Amino acid sequence: MKLGILMFATDYALRPDELACACEERGFESVWFPEHTHIPASRRSPWPVGGELPRDYWHTYDLFVSLMAAAAATRTIKLGSGICLVIERDPIVLAKEVASVDRLSGGRVLFGSNRTGGLESYRANEVG
Repeated sequence: MKLGILMFATDYALRPDELACACEERGFESVWFPEHTHIPASRRSPWPVGGELPRDYWHTYDLFVSLMAAAAATRTIKLGSGICLVIERDPIVLAKEVASVDRLSGGRVLFGSNRTGGLESYRANEVG
C-alpha cells in the first residue's frame, strides 16, 4: 500500500518544503496540496459538508508554488495536486505550469483536477 499526505498549505501551517521533507523522511509515497483561488465575499451555495467554509480556503498558498517548494527540498517523494481547478485557469498557462514542475522535479508530479467549487466560482469565471 502506498500512502500520501494532503495538507492545505497556508501561512499558519507547516511550510510545503518542510512538510514534504518530513513526509519523504518517513517513507510516504506522496504529498498533496489543494487549490482554492476564488473565495467569494458572500456564499449562496453551501459548503458540501455543512457549516461555514473553513478558514484554510482563504489562506491557501498557490498550488504550483507549493509544489515547486516541495520539489526543490526533496528527491523522491511524488508531488500531487489534491485538486487543480482547471476551469479557473488558462489552459496554456496551466499546461506550462504542470510541465515545468514535473520537469524540474524529475517527473514526480501527480496531477489531480476537479470542477470549480460552487456557483460563485462559476460566475467569477463566466461559466454557465
